[in-house]
Amino acid sequence: MSADPAGQPQQLPFLLSSQQGEAARALLSYVASLGLPGPDSQLVAVVVAIRAARGGVDALRALGWQVDDALFDGDDPATPVPVTVPDLAREADHPLPFGKNVRSRVSGWTTRALSAKPVKKLPPAARLAGLFLAAHSTAKLQGQIPPDLPEACRAALPDLRRRGFLAELSEDRCRLDPAVRHLSGMRRPDEEEQAAEPAKAEGKGGLPARPEVRFDAAAWAEWKRAATPALRRHVETVEFCAVCALEPGQVASAFMERVRPQFFSKWIKNACGEWKEAHPDRGPQAAEFTVDFRAEHGHGPSYNQLCSVGWDVCRSVRGFIVQRLLSNEWLTDTSPVPWTLRPGQAAQALGIALPRARGSAVAPPARP
Repeated sequence: MSADPAGQPQQLPFLLSSQQGEAARALLSYVASLGLPGPDSQLVAVVVAIRAARGGVDALRALGWQVDDALFDGDDPATPVPVTVPDLAREADHPLPFGKNVRSRVSGWTTRALSAKPVKKLPPAARLAGLFLAAHSTAKLQGQIPPDLPEACRAALPDLRRRGFLAELSEDRCRLDPAVRHLSGMRRPDEEEQAAEPAKAEGKGGLPARPEVRFDAAAWAEWKRAATPALRRHVETVEFCAVCALEPGQVASAFMERVRPQFFSKWIKNACGEWKEAHPDRGPQAAEFTVDFRAEHGHGPSYNQLCSVGWDVCRSVRGFIVQRLLSNEWLTDTSPVPWTLRPGQAAQALGIALPRARGSAVAPPARP
């Protein structure tokens, strides 16, 4: 935090947009899941995964990460040395599907956060904890202690409080000091960010841009040949929808990829609770949206398309919101088939239903 000519402190601009904040949290969760032996190697892994490495070689090599010895033995420390991370080099099922701009911004955020005055001289556990807490804190400085915070980092939290990185600390919550507010990773999109999303800017139900998906046309054609006639009709309705205009690889991956159990952290559930208070009519509104959407598209909306109804909520929270709408029977779907959301029993009891002529639900594909 700097000062203006009158001597008043000025707030630094946020380093991360809402989408980039999600990417930062995904990066930290990925590193926490690697089973590394301690905060030293975990901190290096955060830097390596987004940019480059300077230490923790043995632990990283045990994971199959290929680090050239020249990184430590070379005469010229300024000479770039490649570090190969197999997980991040694969084209399919990439754990961190970030675009170039997101990678650059998260990398810059990591560097700035680790060099912030309150933490730059602290041990690795405290510095890594600072990354986690900043990424999980809001623009109003409120933060949750994330469940995947490494235990060594949890023990270092009092150091962050003593050094002024945190203004408050309890068992499961924290509050950033205003001096590091610019490092916050959880905030609502501002007007400029909203305008950058074509789906929101145009009031349409299309999906936001995603990283390019590798498309195997032959495998996709074979998958459709093996599907039931009802499922194939549904697939082609989505695939050739002129309103959605989705990329073939995006459709193929949504249908062909194995559905994985979703984990919703405590901060996501809390964010959903705050959102619910501002949207008391969310159930009927969601059900009516699916009816209108199907009338225009011929198929149901995806989770992201549903949330384009006008709900100002980040991507991380959308999945949990839809799951709650399904659990409360405002919506139903033909899980795990995508693009099948429609009014559930609670909505039908209010007269919100699809036209009877639409026929029966799509049957899910047989799993090998």
